[in-house]
This record gives sequence, structure tokens and C-alpha cells, in this order.
Amino acid sequence: MAEGVFDLEIRRIITDSDLDGVVTGAILRRWWTDADVIFGHPGELRAGVFDEMIDCCTAICDLPMHRNCGLSIDHHQSNKPEENVGDSMIIWRDSPSAARIAYDVFSERVDLSDFEDLLGWVDKLDSGGISHEEYLSDSPVLWLSRVIDAGEEVAIKVLEFLQQGHSVDQILSDSKVSEIIIDKRREMEALIEAITDSMQIEDRMAIVRLEGTGVRSNGYQVTAMAGDKCDACMVIHGDLGATFGDGSKYPVSASFYTNSFLHRSGGLYDLTALATRFDPDGGGHANACGCRIKPIEGLEVEDRQVSNEDVSRNIAVWLQMWSERSR
Repeated sequence: MAEGVFDLEIRRIITDSDLDGVVTGAILRRWWTDADVIFGHPGELRAGVFDEMIDCCTAICDLPMHRNCGLSIDHHQSNKPEENVGDSMIIWRDSPSAARIAYDVFSERVDLSDFEDLLGWVDKLDSGGISHEEYLSDSPVLWLSRVIDAGEEVAIKVLEFLQQGHSVDQILSDSKVSEIIIDKRREMEALIEAITDSMQIEDRMAIVRLEGTGVRSNGYQVTAMAGDKCDACMVIHGDLGATFGDGSKYPVSASFYTNSFLHRSGGLYDLTALATRFDPDGGGHANACGCRIKPIEGLEVEDRQVSNEDVSRNIAVWLQMWSERSR
């Protein structure tokens, strides 16, 4: 099915900036060793930020496909193609990670044996398969995923280390990376405090509002702290008035996560229903997804800037939808 992928002339790789996207990019760079790497966000891709640089020589990984790309590798439920678009080669599989798909495809031609242990962790982290004990551990891969969040310069450094065959321990021992880990440990303390101060639990949905703080959190941290008091969580982050491509800021958004520590097989509700209620570009997986906050009045989207009141209105509608779940 994917045999023709090796005949493509890929010169640019656009991939997500999380651990899955970085590992996927590193695997592709084992085959297309000189391809440029650009990190992107699903919303940026859908908003057209990368339109001018996407062509038949572009591979898009762990992100929504683009009709002009040469190759698309993805596993997100909401990005499943209904049919082939144009001349793009689309490799979509129901897989725990995009990196796993890339590994399965490219290991036919490239030695990727050094990725095997790392891939087990990538699969667990990206699919909600990690246990509570594993998440609270001091696993090197967890710290690698946190280091990647420090910015694109660090993410590309890690990607190149992986491309060159460095182990996770070797990467973490790099002087610059080890300094970032020290900062990340301090940031983790601040994050725990921010979540503690802002978390509310309503109808077994943990709500954490971090917008305007410059702080982000994944669902693992929130649900680990909420414990068995919640079945899912929503995290509000970003900045009012910001747009994609606006420096280090991005639009105020929501991320939704099942408490995978409690629900090991998907959760009680398809959270993509929340992510796509107002934002047509929202989506992801049933147990982990996200969207932009939209300006609404009642149940209708309006053409204006998002206000602080809109954040509360969006949350209220999502909680109403959540309340109608099967228990």
C-alpha cells in the first residue's frame, strides 16, 4: 500500500511539535536526510499559515493533511480521509501514534531498531495508554517530551539527535538539554500550583482555566491531580485576541482529555463532539482533542473577537453536552 512512498522526492517535512511529531520527523529524516523540518499546529495548518510552502515535495506528519502535499502520515480520528485527495499519498491508520505508522513503513528500507523502546512510550503517551504510576515516574522519555515543549530550537535539536541514532539518555545528558530539564522541573512546580489554584470539578469534568497565563498543561497532569474525582477534563489556554502566527501567542483554545488513568478503554464520551461544536477545524481523538474558543451568542457563532464572556459561554455549552452522556 505504501510502497510508492520511497519514490517520493520529499524536501520539506511539516510535523507536530510534540513527542510523536518529533519522533515521526526523525524517522522520515532517516530516509530523506536533507529535508527541511518545520513544526506546526493543527490550527495553523487549517488556517492556511503553511499554504505557500506546501507542495508535492512536502510531507505532513501527525497533522491534518493538505490537498497540495506529497505525503500525509496521520492517525487522528478526526483527520481520517474519506477518500484520496488529488495526487497526495495519504497513509492514515488507526494507530496509537503517527510515529508507529512511520516506523512500520520506513523500517522496510531503513534500520530503525534503535527506535523500538522509545516507540513504546510514544504510543502510550499519545494514545492515553500510560498508567498513573508511569506518568508520575521519573522516566527519561517523559522528560524528553517536556524538553521538546521548550520551543522549536530544542525540538529540532532533539529530532536531529534521534535522526543520528542518539539514545534518550544521551540526549538528556547534552549540556543544553540538561539545563532545560532544570528549568522544566521548576516549571512543573509552577504548573502544579496553577492547576491547584484554578481547577474546578463539575459533573465529573475537571475544568482548568489557564488562558492569559502563558502556562499550558496536558490532560495527564490535570487528571493525575484530580484522581478519581473526574472522568475527563478541559483545559483552557492561549490568549484573547491572538491569532496563529502571532509570535509565541496563539488563540484562546480548549483541550479535552479523558481521564485515561481511570478509563483505560476510551472513556465515557466522544470528546470530539465538544471540539467540533463551534470550531469546524477542531478535532483529534475521541479521548484527546482540542479547538479554538469561538465568539458565540446562545448556540450560534458570531463574527467578532472572542471575549472573556465567550470563554464562559463555550464552557457552559460543553458542560451541557457532557451532562447528556451515557453513564
